[in-house]
Amino acid sequence: MCGIVGYLGVRPATPVLVEGLHRLEYRGYDSAGVAVFDDGAIVVTKTAGRVQDLRDKLTDNPATVGIAHTRWATHGEPSDRNAHPHLDADSRIAVVHNGIIENAEQLRTQLTAAGVEFVSETDTEVLAHLIARERAETLEDAVRAALRGVEGTYGLVVLDRDRPGELVVARNGSPIVLGIGDGEMFIASDVAALVHHTQQVVFLDDGELATVTAAGFRTSTVEARRTSKTPTTVEHAADDYELGGHTDFMRKEMTEQPEAIARALRGRLDERFATAHLGGLGLDPMALRAIKRVKFLGCGSAYYAGQMGAALVEELARVPADAEPASEYRYRNPVVDPDALYVAVSQSGETIDTLAAVQELRRKGGRVIGAVNVVGSAIARECGSGVFLHAGPEVSVASTKALTNMTVSFAMLALLLGRVRDLSAAAGTRVVTGLRALPGQVERVLADDAEIARIAKRYAHARHMFFLGRVRGWPVAREGAQKLKEISYIHAEAYQSAELKHGPLALVDAEMPSVVIVPADDLVAKNIGTIEQVKARGGPVIAVTNADLPDGLADEVIRVPRGEPELDPILLTIPLQLLAYHTATALGRDIDKPRNLAKSVTVE
Repeated sequence: MCGIVGYLGVRPATPVLVEGLHRLEYRGYDSAGVAVFDDGAIVVTKTAGRVQDLRDKLTDNPATVGIAHTRWATHGEPSDRNAHPHLDADSRIAVVHNGIIENAEQLRTQLTAAGVEFVSETDTEVLAHLIARERAETLEDAVRAALRGVEGTYGLVVLDRDRPGELVVARNGSPIVLGIGDGEMFIASDVAALVHHTQQVVFLDDGELATVTAAGFRTSTVEARRTSKTPTTVEHAADDYELGGHTDFMRKEMTEQPEAIARALRGRLDERFATAHLGGLGLDPMALRAIKRVKFLGCGSAYYAGQMGAALVEELARVPADAEPASEYRYRNPVVDPDALYVAVSQSGETIDTLAAVQELRRKGGRVIGAVNVVGSAIARECGSGVFLHAGPEVSVASTKALTNMTVSFAMLALLLGRVRDLSAAAGTRVVTGLRALPGQVERVLADDAEIARIAKRYAHARHMFFLGRVRGWPVAREGAQKLKEISYIHAEAYQSAELKHGPLALVDAEMPSVVIVPADDLVAKNIGTIEQVKARGGPVIAVTNADLPDGLADEVIRVPRGEPELDPILLTIPLQLLAYHTATALGRDIDKPRNLAKSVTVE
């Protein structure tokens, strides 16, 4: 959500900045802009629209320092004047900012009373004026003094016309990463903008500032205490963020799922003792046995993966487990169970609501681990222990391989918890074998792409869809509805199948297709009954199943391989990704950049 890029060095800054913005387009945005220091002045170019629109407005410029931004509107409509960077009245200070300043209106009123005239509706312009009005010896001190009166979240970079050899950055709740080059430094809100230039990075912590020059950086807190940072080597290369011959990133990432699952499993399954090894948890068998409850916290697809994880923990470990949206948990003054294990789930590791839930848990003494896909991310650092997903970089807004690896990781967690309790070696071996088989089984589902595309095209005209499932199929249905609405813009709702007759059945007609999830379990007969109820009202049915269904029961049937029953949700989710993808393609949607959405949600 929004993107930041900064550069100081010896080469022209503008191409570096624009290339960085291009690599951050997946985060979601509606306008873009660049500010560079050239010939004694800050030169700003910005526009509502795409990065390519910005590129078309730029001219060659020899400037070697600058900042850039892609904006996702929160305060004020998408427009040229609301786009970042923002300047103070004298065009001395330029600021780019991710996050939300919660007391912006109060600060704006104070500044207006002092004679400041605003040119935008944004909260970010407030920062530019506050910093410019500070009478401090250094830019760092001015930024620090201004931030002491600011409430809210921010990741920001500041350029000063009078000190063009440095940039000052600050973080509180919104990610900022420094990239270390040879005689040059890079700044970004995501490592995706950096890996083309360097793999040596430094992640700022909340409440931290850095003064960055071409030769290096120094860090300190908002309270002016010096801090020490050790660079981290990023494993990903620039090619990991390229399409590699695919039409879009969602297609690429769906096809990468067999390999991603194999990475998640590598070195973690133990056939001898029929268990899993998750060394990142930092929990010995005694500590694992002491866990009396497991709660998963996430947002969007991560929440639905948590629901699948909770079911796995209850089935395999017989430990009470549930999942809750982190966005709700953080606000309801939760009772923290000292005997519970809390699992914070986030692809980016920067999801603001999940991070806030982690901080609330830690404040109350809860034991919380992270399940993230980005090493060094805020949630990973805040938790200190957890499970790394090993999905590889995920660019498309709609999560596919990261969601799959979340569920695979939770299956291993459930197996580990079960084997220190009453799950037998034979049952553990069965689950290990099932996990080993997953990459090949997912390949078989993906091979059915053309048939699923045909089904998607048949129903792409629908304005509404139901997704129905029971028990193991319920979170699968929720994730399927999420995917469809995210990228096709078709209104989709998920219901427990048994709830259909308690209200939703009134909506079923010939124009309302239902996607029914039918695992091959002891509820097959119940799910057949659900399909018959929908068909009796004239509703079309797409069955997604690994069970043997009566011929002609459903209008369309998407079959997946039969594996171990506890792992069914993993395989049943894959065709729903393809169904959503091909529906969106048939409707001509922008697959990787759906309207109004962002990949990493770092503001409330």
